[in-house]
Amino acid sequence: MWTEIANGFMAGFQFIINCGPTVMLPIIITIVGLIFGLKLTQSFKSGLTLGIGFAGIKLVLDFMTTNVGPAAKAMVERTGVRLDALDVGWGSIAAITWASPIIAFLIFAILAVNIVLLILKATHTLDVDIWNYHHMAIVGIMVYFVTHNVFLGVGSAIVMAILTFKMSDWSQPMVEKFFGIPGVSLPTVSALSSLVIAVPVNWLLDKIPFFKNSKFSVKDAQKYLGFFGDSMIMGLLIGIVIGILAGYDLQQVLGLGVSMSAVLVLIPRMTAMFMEGLMPISESAQKWSESKFKGRKLFIGLDAAVVVGNPDVITTALIIIPITIAMAVVLPGNRVLPFADLAVVPFRVAMVVALTNGNLLKNLIIGVVVTASLLWCGSATSPVLTAIAKSVGIKLSTGGSLLISSFAATSMIQSYIVYFAFTWKPVIGIPVLLIALAGIWYFFDHVKRINKAAEAAEAAMAEGK
Repeated sequence: MWTEIANGFMAGFQFIINCGPTVMLPIIITIVGLIFGLKLTQSFKSGLTLGIGFAGIKLVLDFMTTNVGPAAKAMVERTGVRLDALDVGWGSIAAITWASPIIAFLIFAILAVNIVLLILKATHTLDVDIWNYHHMAIVGIMVYFVTHNVFLGVGSAIVMAILTFKMSDWSQPMVEKFFGIPGVSLPTVSALSSLVIAVPVNWLLDKIPFFKNSKFSVKDAQKYLGFFGDSMIMGLLIGIVIGILAGYDLQQVLGLGVSMSAVLVLIPRMTAMFMEGLMPISESAQKWSESKFKGRKLFIGLDAAVVVGNPDVITTALIIIPITIAMAVVLPGNRVLPFADLAVVPFRVAMVVALTNGNLLKNLIIGVVVTASLLWCGSATSPVLTAIAKSVGIKLSTGGSLLISSFAATSMIQSYIVYFAFTWKPVIGIPVLLIALAGIWYFFDHVKRINKAAEAAEAAMAEGK
């Protein structure tokens, strides 16, 4: 009997997963709303509104992919470069992940980690973005494939989960302050991973007066440029530039310009609808946490798609895209031919933009460093990713390329570090990784809290004087 119940539960869970995030999100949000005390009608309406907002965002991003993707490919072809690891996109990587024979173990391990950390008050993030668990699970799959050890595979996914949930907590104030979304964190590895590089690079830039004192942002650009600084006009101009670099004719250049203008206008409006559905859930979650945990805050963990429509994010990403093409050509040791994931560069720079508070100059410098890491890590792990794809029967059209890669999976620095620790002499790598994680955890949860309290006390004393 218990076997039948378990099989039924797994079948239902897999059905929801297979529906994709557009259907899965309303179902999960409705359940979350009920848990937090909302009426069924309110929960369902909030979930459906979020689903519609997400669908709108997805449609615009797909529209962007359809238009930028061919242009990016044309830019690559015009360089005449020959690289042997084709970027097949995060969607192909997700397919590889969900086709793995150990995926069920990894998904439930990640979910269990979130629940345990919440119970232990070691995280404030309630991650309802189950679809994006694949970013954490692929690390476990790649470790398992290399080591043939299930425990190492599951263990690496657990470490990824802990790191992801803690980074979500630490970065939540930035999400709330810059993007204006209260009570929400973003446990999406494709966005969070950039902070591993962005935080130290931003610290270094702040040591240089020119960068530290620079306040140049997209809003400043709009102010100085006047008519040309308007979001829709900037989208038009950036699209035209990309079209010219791609070698398009005049009609295609103008079409791409209008398409990019539409992206900059439509995504913020879809994001506003997303937030409309989120607010009742966020408010009920806060009330529930106050009653159950006596003042403790809970953050709803959502897909980073809710912030990639920010004009600063889109503008930074559209500038980084042609730079990525150029870097792929000249970067020593790179094997990755950027293509499918060029359209999701906004996810890779979203948290960078929040970290720098929209400083466009810093965004571009940090974005270049992050891009270099994606190319290097993607090159290093492309043979393993290609072998896994073949092992699970995923047929990928690589256009004659020998290998496949992506700006997802272990191309992301956070994922690569965990993968490397669990596959390169695990007896040494795992303890070093755990010690480093513990040190970072202590710093952000204790040292920064103490410093923040001291700064608040000094500010209060100054006001008293």
